[in-house]
Amino acid sequence: MRSRWFLWLVAVLIGSALAFPPVIFAAEKKAEEKMAPEKKAEVKAKSATGEVVSVDAKAGMLAVKVKDKEISFTAETKAAKEALEKVKVKDMVTVSYTEKEGKMVASSVKAAKAEKKEGMMEEKKEMKKEAK
Repeated sequence: MRSRWFLWLVAVLIGSALAFPPVIFAAEKKAEEKMAPEKKAEVKAKSATGEVVSVDAKAGMLAVKVKDKEISFTAETKAAKEALEKVKVKDMVTVSYTEKEGKMVASSVKAAKAEKKEGMMEEKKEMKKEAK
């Protein structure tokens, strides 16, 4: 009788030991996700609108002048590389991108609206007038 009781107790202990580690692992994973929200913020997509300074469709490289800065982008997706084939220097474009390991990775490149181009031209004219 004692040996049956002992075997039953051992079986229950082994069964519970096998059942609880996945629960503990899941709880640890949730706690880790809560502690590192900045990782999710890094993946957030951004956009930049400006004039194309240089483009190399074969290499998947694009440089855009946004305000007074020149930003270099790398196209990694097939759609972004195809869009680079349609872009020329001095075109106005809007680039949707994410920052990965210090690199700006373009997910899409679209022609900017003519209104934005005209607005930037007016800003340049005003800046030239102020400089004189």
